[in-house]
Amino acid sequence: MNSRRTLPTALGTHARRRFLTVTGAAAGLAAVGALPGISPASADTTSSTKEYPFTLGVASGDPLPDGVVLWTRLAPDPLAPFGGMDQRTYPVQWEVATDERFRRVVRRGTARVSPEYTHTAHVDVRGLAPWREYYYRFRSGRHISPVGRTKTAPAPHQSIPSLSLAFASCQAIWEGWFTAHRDLAARGHDVVLFLGDYIYEYGVDRGIRPDDGEEHHTRQAVTLDEYRHRYTYYRLDPDLQAAHHSAPWIVAYDDHDVVNNWADDNDGSIPPEQFLVRRANAFRAYWEHMPLRMPQLPQGPDMQLYRRLGYGRLAEISMLDTRQYRDDQANGDGAKPPNDATADPSRTILGFPQERWLYDGLSASRTHWNILGHQTAITLLDHTSGPGQTVPMDTWDGYSATRDRLLTTIDRRGIRNVVSLAGDLHRSVVSDLALDVNDPDSRSVATEFVGTSISSGLDGQDLDALGQVFLDENPHMKFGNVQRGYVSCEITKELWRSEFRVCDRVTVPDGTVSTRTVLAVESGKPTVVEA
Repeated sequence: MNSRRTLPTALGTHARRRFLTVTGAAAGLAAVGALPGISPASADTTSSTKEYPFTLGVASGDPLPDGVVLWTRLAPDPLAPFGGMDQRTYPVQWEVATDERFRRVVRRGTARVSPEYTHTAHVDVRGLAPWREYYYRFRSGRHISPVGRTKTAPAPHQSIPSLSLAFASCQAIWEGWFTAHRDLAARGHDVVLFLGDYIYEYGVDRGIRPDDGEEHHTRQAVTLDEYRHRYTYYRLDPDLQAAHHSAPWIVAYDDHDVVNNWADDNDGSIPPEQFLVRRANAFRAYWEHMPLRMPQLPQGPDMQLYRRLGYGRLAEISMLDTRQYRDDQANGDGAKPPNDATADPSRTILGFPQERWLYDGLSASRTHWNILGHQTAITLLDHTSGPGQTVPMDTWDGYSATRDRLLTTIDRRGIRNVVSLAGDLHRSVVSDLALDVNDPDSRSVATEFVGTSISSGLDGQDLDALGQVFLDENPHMKFGNVQRGYVSCEITKELWRSEFRVCDRVTVPDGTVSTRTVLAVESGKPTVVEA
């Protein structure tokens, strides 16, 4: 087939001080008010909205063996100021049951949702059984939310036969319908990883979806209200809601959740102290609209999003942050020949504290598979046909010393079955990760599946000219495809199986989804093969 080959630190004190000095009250964006607490369920349901408030659906996320985060937002008039809510606190009841009809309720309580957090609920439910399917819903007065399905993680030493995992990224709403989410929702995975670009900061007065002409939609998001409005607009999509209702999500942001190709305190256009205000706005709106716990609540422009989640003895997921702590892109960004700057060992895409956290965690892992969930490709992406190389400065190619440290650590410490899952490229790219990415004979120590976009890039095609160059010039790349879609993975102790689900079209609302290919990794053999 023509699309397959034969088979330094976190934000510094100085930058933080500048942010606090310049922004004043804005520095407290993520610290205004108290997070709504949870109390035992109350019979008082009189304090509610007149109109149906659950217009943005429900979600769950970050599953643990004994718990999961439940999310919703009250927004009876979602695109109106404040979602049509009065600026006061409301009680919201929640229930968790073992059956869809809620005959066997195992946990219930009341969250208080406040205007400071745009009336969102983040309920950290505990006391659940490990590796168990549950159903949940919310109530506000007489109004009952849609029912969501979720699933807890296994106990740390529990052996499970398999894990069903989907991953997706990049959903520019103006470039297509979320057909892939509709298909994802129907499959009922154990967990979904969303690896960035949940929203795009750009105005949506373009592309193929109907535009309602609202001013909020036509300008780039900068302020807190504008980012909130953008999340609201995206979350109204019924297919996206269905995907959230179908399984717990584990999320990471990427550049467009703030602004294109940002790096640490720099977006390339405004002074760092101004950009940090924008970053704080974006982080706050992101946390408000994702099923995340209190440790991820941003403090001004800082957000602790790299974290680790276990799936018994079968798998451990390390969610990485390749944006907040990275050095600025080398050579002015873009696609450039690799040079001393891209190979500089003092530069890092993760920040050195996160690198140490990652290496120590991988070394300590006793699970069968070690999953890296993150934003962009680790593999070599040479854009130039023939002699010479041109590589993107924004991917791990622009930080090749970090890549070398990671792959060398995996090799020297004998860490087995490392699988990298990423997005960002708006194309599917599957590769072996070799110690020397430029040497066709170099030994592979890990594998990587980069998934395509949900909608970004319009319909796409099976393989474009750049995709063919990738396959020709990058010796460890195994597969490429430029259609929209997502990846559905089935993981057992013996085999990792990745099914690439692709859409025939996303520029129409009734596109169809099919399987383009199925690729696999056998346990103990870090190379991608046909399933």
